[in-house]
Amino acid sequence: MKSKKKYVIGAALVLALGAAVYVNWQFGSSAGISAKELGAASYVSATLPRSSADEAKQTSALSREQQSYFASERSKRKETQDKLLDDAKKVFEQDGATEEDKSEAQKSVERLFKTFTVQDSIESIIKAKGFADCLCTITDSGVTVIVPEAQLNDAAALVIDDAVTSHYDVSYDKIAIVGL
Repeated sequence: MKSKKKYVIGAALVLALGAAVYVNWQFGSSAGISAKELGAASYVSATLPRSSADEAKQTSALSREQQSYFASERSKRKETQDKLLDDAKKVFEQDGATEEDKSEAQKSVERLFKTFTVQDSIESIIKAKGFADCLCTITDSGVTVIVPEAQLNDAAALVIDDAVTSHYDVSYDKIAIVGL
């Protein structure tokens, strides 16, 4: 009796397993889901859409004038930064400088470094979002971002606004976007 019971239980398990495989196969194939669609998700990116290969080539390559402008402005900015840092260094090295003067110079240097870092971060993000080049300038009156004219559109303005506001506390009306 025991051996007969074992065979009945074994047969029932084999039938149950077979039924499960059959049901899985039926529902799996009738749903029409391919392996490519399983777990598929769409990635939403804030990069600029490109409508054609010709437009992509046009927008990715800067003209010589644009390259020259961006290079000269970066050079001017570097010279200004170096001059401001040298002026602060002179205050520290002055024999007659008071602690108040040194403290003010230290605060000025800290503000400059913060501004330089934020400008560089914004420029890096904008370039990573698909712009060929850009230049960011932060002043007391707001933020100015200069990009190639060929890449400017409504979507580009949103990308730039997002890059600026994510790294610098400024309202949208204080952001100026200029096409070159």
